[in-house]
Amino acid sequence: MPSATLDTLLVNTIRGLAMDAVQAANSGHPGMPMGAAPMAVALWTRHLRHNPSNPKWFDRDRFILSAGHGSMLLYSLLHLTGYDLSLDELRSFRQWGSRTPGHPENHLTPGVEMATGPLGQGFATGVGMAIAERFLSATFNRPGHVVVDHHTYAIVSDGDLMEGITNEAASLAGHLGLGKLIYLYDDNGISIDGSTKLAFTEDVLGRFDALGWHTDRVDGMDVDAVDQAIVRAKAETGRPSLIACRTVIGFGSPNKGGTEKTHGSPLGEEELRLTKEALGIPLEPRFFVADAAREAFGRAVSQGEAAENEWNERFAGYATAHPEGAAILRRAMAGDFAPEWNAFPEFADKIATRAASGKVLNAIAPVVPTLLGGSADLAGSVNTTLAAFGTFQQDSPTGRTFCFGVREHAMAAALNGMNLHGGVRAYGGTFLIFSDYCRPAVRLAALMGCPTPFVFTHDSIGLGEDGPTHQPVEHLAALRAIPNLHVMRPADGNETAVCWRMALASPSTPCALALTRQSLSSTTPPPGADHPALRGGYVLAEPRDGRVDVILVATGSEVALALAAREALAKEGIGARVVSMPCTSVFDGQDSAYRQAVLPQGVPTVSIEAASTFGWAKYAEAHVGLDRFGASAPAERLFEEFGFTVENVVAVARGLLPMANA
Repeated sequence: MPSATLDTLLVNTIRGLAMDAVQAANSGHPGMPMGAAPMAVALWTRHLRHNPSNPKWFDRDRFILSAGHGSMLLYSLLHLTGYDLSLDELRSFRQWGSRTPGHPENHLTPGVEMATGPLGQGFATGVGMAIAERFLSATFNRPGHVVVDHHTYAIVSDGDLMEGITNEAASLAGHLGLGKLIYLYDDNGISIDGSTKLAFTEDVLGRFDALGWHTDRVDGMDVDAVDQAIVRAKAETGRPSLIACRTVIGFGSPNKGGTEKTHGSPLGEEELRLTKEALGIPLEPRFFVADAAREAFGRAVSQGEAAENEWNERFAGYATAHPEGAAILRRAMAGDFAPEWNAFPEFADKIATRAASGKVLNAIAPVVPTLLGGSADLAGSVNTTLAAFGTFQQDSPTGRTFCFGVREHAMAAALNGMNLHGGVRAYGGTFLIFSDYCRPAVRLAALMGCPTPFVFTHDSIGLGEDGPTHQPVEHLAALRAIPNLHVMRPADGNETAVCWRMALASPSTPCALALTRQSLSSTTPPPGADHPALRGGYVLAEPRDGRVDVILVATGSEVALALAAREALAKEGIGARVVSMPCTSVFDGQDSAYRQAVLPQGVPTVSIEAASTFGWAKYAEAHVGLDRFGASAPAERLFEEFGFTVENVVAVARGLLPMANA
């Protein structure tokens, strides 16, 4: 079959599957796959290096469908190229229990690198994947032994490029010169509201030129033109690439093609018939795949297996020549980033938990060689610098400290990309108040099972004079509301070390470490395998006579306050237990017997946290918290004014005691 004829068949096969799946589900987005199919065929049949038999092969190219609403494009490609995704799964598109949800989810579908749909996230996460490849290739490759060498590709949309996170991430990628990052821009000129001329008339390629990208413009409906543009982009080793591919949304639809009517709705039975007739796609059976198309797409299996086998041989040669590097890389590829307990420092003196975190990171960095991290222009405040290991820049790609600039959202997404890529464990820091700027990426990390450690410092009114614009109040509660996210607020340096150990050992749960600006006394045991903080919440101190009249449960800087209140209550003959609760979600995951032993029912309990009391009713009947915005004043005055004093805690606890006698 002539190549042009075969290309047309491959493109129309994708279109047919996408149209049929959306029609069967009676929901979805057929237009994007119908228009973007030619660029997908060019990339997936001529460039993408992957192994459908082993979707997790480490040196594969990464592909992201940032325009995740067009998920049937990706599902069609995965099915046709031999991934474990049957035609029945495509028939079950968007249905309960299927592996073809409305937007791609990496934990459900083999071959999906990340969950996409929130526009801009795929673009920014891909930047992180390219960063990870650049670091690992510079760190481990040796002359004659190249074991990390792959590209990161994405298909991005007009909507992706409108999102602010995209500009943040593109600016960073251009600065870093990520030459193995290649994005195909589905430039179809249509968004949900209609023509992009309604709101998006900028010179997109001019913007990306200014950000340091290689740019190109081609006919996106021409497979050969897209192929040649990718070849040119791969030659641009010092710049990321954006290829604007002019396409027609809903191509082939006589009455809806080129309009917003194909964006988010099925074509309808009559328009489906007319479109298939126009494209030369058989009307029956639905989900038709010609033998020639299946054979051509299916070559990806043998090609992928051959590519991985060749890589295995190269890695074996590398391991012989460089056994130490191979051992480190094997461990990193396996996701083993948790150091032994003897690598963690102990803390006996007063120290801010943000400072303790920095000391922990610098202590374990030598024994976790692919631990990377940085901050959004706050290195001196959030203590994320790995002092002995240099800064990652275009001309120093083995550096392990990152300067993300004032780009909190892009930082969080890039961290996810680095961790999803594998081989590294990447963390990033900013103030807790700015977790709002990171939240969409934090939520996606939790949904994807991506174990990113997010470092959020200046965690309360304890930051003082900067005032309520910078004092987080509702942020701990808001983060705790995200499923599969461990929010950790350690009481001192030792708990900080334990929280870091848990974060690095986590295979599929991201962590948000909430750390203090102010110094805290050491109140908990040294870090170790039996540290009680590993269970999320634990009894830190009991009444001297053993009689528990009231329980004070606290986190972070308020644990010391709870201990002081315990002493004051003892002088009044009231026995108070102090429970440190560094992570409520880890505590909730313990067996019921343990949870009952720590917080038994029927014992009056007071929660103490310098933040919103929302959520604490699960554990306590009364609360010392902050259900209003803060103020600008020295920290000590703020804690006093807002009731974070021994006297107030004692008064609140005393007020509960009639409950115990009822």
